[in-house]
Amino acid sequence: MDRPIAHVRQDEKSEQWIEHPLTEHLKSVAKLSADFAQPFSAGRWAKLAGRWHDLGKFNPDFQRYIREKSGYEREQAHLEGDSGRVDHSTAGAIYAVEKLGLYGRILAYLISGHHAGLPDWEKLEEGSGGSLRERLQQTELLEKARAIDVPADVLEAETPSLQIPGGKTGFALWVRMLFSCLVDADFLDTEAFMDQGRAGLRGGHPDLENLRVKFDQHMDSFTKDTPDTPVNRLRADIRHQCRARAIDDPGIFSLTVPTGGGKTLSGMAFALDHAIRHGKQRIIHVIPYTSIIEQTADIFRGIFGEAVIEHHSSLDPDRETARSRLATENWDAPIIVTTSVQFFESLFAARPGRCRKLHNLVDSVVVLDEAQLLPPAFLQPILDTLNLLVEHYGVTVVLSTATQPALETRRDSFGKTRLRGLENVREIIDDPDALYAALERVRIRFPTDLNVPSDWQTIADEITSHDSVLAIVNTRRQARELHALLPEGTIHLSALMCGQHRSNVIADIKRRLADGEPVRVVSTQLVEAGVDLDFPVVYRALAGLDSITQAAGRCNREGRLERGDVVVFVPPEPPPPGVMRRAAAKTVSVLAVNGDEPLARRNFGTFFHLFYDDTELDEKQVSCLLTPGNGLEVQFRTAARRFRIIEETGQTLLVRYHGNVDDREIDRLLNTLCAKGPSRRLMRKLQRYSVNISDWHFRRLQDDGQIEEIHPGIWAQMEGTTIYDPTLGLALETDAPSASDLVI
Repeated sequence: MDRPIAHVRQDEKSEQWIEHPLTEHLKSVAKLSADFAQPFSAGRWAKLAGRWHDLGKFNPDFQRYIREKSGYEREQAHLEGDSGRVDHSTAGAIYAVEKLGLYGRILAYLISGHHAGLPDWEKLEEGSGGSLRERLQQTELLEKARAIDVPADVLEAETPSLQIPGGKTGFALWVRMLFSCLVDADFLDTEAFMDQGRAGLRGGHPDLENLRVKFDQHMDSFTKDTPDTPVNRLRADIRHQCRARAIDDPGIFSLTVPTGGGKTLSGMAFALDHAIRHGKQRIIHVIPYTSIIEQTADIFRGIFGEAVIEHHSSLDPDRETARSRLATENWDAPIIVTTSVQFFESLFAARPGRCRKLHNLVDSVVVLDEAQLLPPAFLQPILDTLNLLVEHYGVTVVLSTATQPALETRRDSFGKTRLRGLENVREIIDDPDALYAALERVRIRFPTDLNVPSDWQTIADEITSHDSVLAIVNTRRQARELHALLPEGTIHLSALMCGQHRSNVIADIKRRLADGEPVRVVSTQLVEAGVDLDFPVVYRALAGLDSITQAAGRCNREGRLERGDVVVFVPPEPPPPGVMRRAAAKTVSVLAVNGDEPLARRNFGTFFHLFYDDTELDEKQVSCLLTPGNGLEVQFRTAARRFRIIEETGQTLLVRYHGNVDDREIDRLLNTLCAKGPSRRLMRKLQRYSVNISDWHFRRLQDDGQIEEIHPGIWAQMEGTTIYDPTLGLALETDAPSASDLVI
């Protein structure tokens, strides 16, 4: 038989077929994997994984297959799942166990999953794929691979020392880190052979030293153009304190700054100086909501240019094909701006596309913006993982927020651990209480009885008495109901509006506020984190104390008034069951004891303690699934399926939003998608026109003939329909199941 090959491509100029020798591929992936894993002292494990990951390609059946199919598109030449594909991932897994015994199962997880994803040891749930235990019994696959004379240096085996960072608690993260090294190396080596042009576009980013020069230049220019006000002087002092503390040893920091204190730029100042001082490789800025990521990304891109990667997607990357692979960057860039969903779900993922970036978290600075919004149902596995990243992978974590959550270790009255928390957290700001006092810019008014609701008409009448006012409610349905009662011209904001629509509306609000024009706005809480609005009056429906504080940060933000007014009201209906309702109840409890200073910083600790004590902090038992048994049994895929920060993701719909009568951009984009199919550039543009809706609403729109599947798995509003309102966004029935109202 001809020499074994890993891949084959056709030269565009000569049209000759070029083979990628299998042994060459295995050795290259082994070296690259080892290089990636060296920073966390696992290079020898990664090297074996790379050397054995494609042993199954020595199978004569595979060699015949790849030669027969060599005319297929190059993107498909490396992916499993095609009809007639030959399993080439299991043989190496079996060989690893044969050579290394129990420890070989570590490599077996990596090798068997390097295309389809890390498997479960045992099949527990439908839809979780084949189990590793079952696959290891298919010994005939290894025997078929041995039918070809495999080079001895490929089969070499020497068990590396087993030093798992964090012991049993850290085993699953360590395996996923190794998996990341393997799949990234495999992808990059394959790409270098299949598409040298694309491979040549990787890298070349400026280093952090150069980016700090740009940052300093920007801040110098920004300071010169900024009015000398008390608020701006405080912001400058906050940045100075951040830079002064950047010399501190790596670890976990809190950046406690009231809303409007300039946390975004101050956090970046700390991150840059700290990373350079301690040899960190990149800065990862994590933001809670997709709806506000554009603003932060734009700020950073305006300073650092193309060195910033913005990574988020309204379309599920696990549903991608090779041609629509949109957001699987390996984060090999100096500055990443991403969402909490992307960041944390990647840390617990099983799919190669999601895990591929993980090894590039090593030696990074991670800024968790609005840290109080860490998802409570997954708080315990998240905190465990943050501790592991800091202790064993050279990560510095910054918890940036105005309302620091209570994340220290807690025990109940019987001494049982209630929360394994973050220890040795160091505060960057010298005196947060003094800073809060200096930045106090609002008067806050609560109703006399927090248990007595007001009706919408009464609330609307009171809001109408103000020329410029922001009203924030708890659900999308409440936003529509209140908006309907307010004067014509009132602005509506919710996630029923696509990203492009929201961005346009927020820009218009900012312009009108800057010009002194009256403007009334009704919004869900999407404006509470990271959206720089400055209203003289803010109304907030009763919610968690942290949310109320964030809302207050949109009032008199620049300190132009002696005091702005924040009014908390009890809406006609309670918040939706679950997190929102529990948070509102804990607010009532805290204020019953300390209502004279409702936004005092000490109240937040009490609020979060009460809230966490009433919450299951590992609701899906993710930690249990990822704790290995004596035989290294781990349920990787089930844990990944359960770790969903937004549990009901529903369906993504592309809508026909036109910013004005002449704006036909969305129509052009959809026509291109229909004609040419998805591409990275096209889908990134279309993300701006997507809305997430519940499965129930999706089915109703299907039944009514309002939407169509314009490409496999991609649905869009049909041309000529009127389901997208230029003010309210997607027009959904108000009597739909309330689960969709949880989406802000």
